[in-house]
Amino acid sequence: MFGIKYFKAAPNTYALVYKNGRVGREGTGLSFFYNTAWSSIVAVPLESVDTPFMFSEVSKDFQDVTVQGQVTVRVTDPKLLAGLMNFALDAKGRYASDAPFKLPQRVVNAVQVRLRSVLQMMTLRELLRSSDVIVERVSAALREPDALPSLGLDLVSLSILAIKPNPETARALEAQVREELLKEADDATYARRNSAIEQERAIRENELATERVVLEKRQQIDDQAMGGRIALEERNKALTALKSENARTEAEAKAFALAELMKSVAGVDARVLQALTIGQADPNTLIAAAFQGLAENADRIGELNISPDLLQELSRRAPPQKARPTPER
Repeated sequence: MFGIKYFKAAPNTYALVYKNGRVGREGTGLSFFYNTAWSSIVAVPLESVDTPFMFSEVSKDFQDVTVQGQVTVRVTDPKLLAGLMNFALDAKGRYASDAPFKLPQRVVNAVQVRLRSVLQMMTLRELLRSSDVIVERVSAALREPDALPSLGLDLVSLSILAIKPNPETARALEAQVREELLKEADDATYARRNSAIEQERAIRENELATERVVLEKRQQIDDQAMGGRIALEERNKALTALKSENARTEAEAKAFALAELMKSVAGVDARVLQALTIGQADPNTLIAAAFQGLAENADRIGELNISPDLLQELSRRAPPQKARPTPER
């Protein structure tokens, strides 16, 4: 009625009331009555806006790459943004143009421009491995005065969700990476084998060292035993030599005594010596001498019978002979 309307802004909406081309009121969460005949309302939302993006670019080594991510911004200077884009409301409280809906695209364009400059400075392998570096560089570029701040916006966050090469390149990279992984697995296998060989060699060396020590100990024991046997043989040799010397000396003494005895009886009649010997003999020796005499005179004896009983009786009854002194020399 009469063009009077009531407006109530949300707490996160910055409202500006223009009258005759000048700002009459401005602020967040305003509520007021206004006349549509001479008042214009501009409403700029202040909440953060998440905008996904995905576009294709070329890396430093001329490889096509697709980048997918999301950027989050918020309005920090609503008056500046309202001066650049049309956020005016119509009589029904709706945006009078589609400019507010084009803001996310302007943000994506700013991201793409900064991201392109970063991607063209890195090879495909570097891009696939350095998403954090890309985010850091692009975020710094978006915060420069000629980027988002020139629109009255501030960067809240930037995330790179995926960086993908084209399918052919991806398959080639996968094959190469697969080969590298297989080579690393082979290297690990060879390393384990070499380690096992080194350990086996160390164990064998320890065993050989132990065997060498044992052999040295045995050699020392054998040398000591050989030395003991040599010493024993030396003592046996000395004992044998001493025994031989003693035996030779004893034989020489006996030979000397026999020679002296032979000298002393050299002139004595053999019958006298025999008689002297018989006198000292035992009964059996006397009987043997008697039989010897009979044998010597066998031609004079006609017949002689001697029975075993007679011999036994003679040996039993033969009187013992007294020992006679040996003739002096």
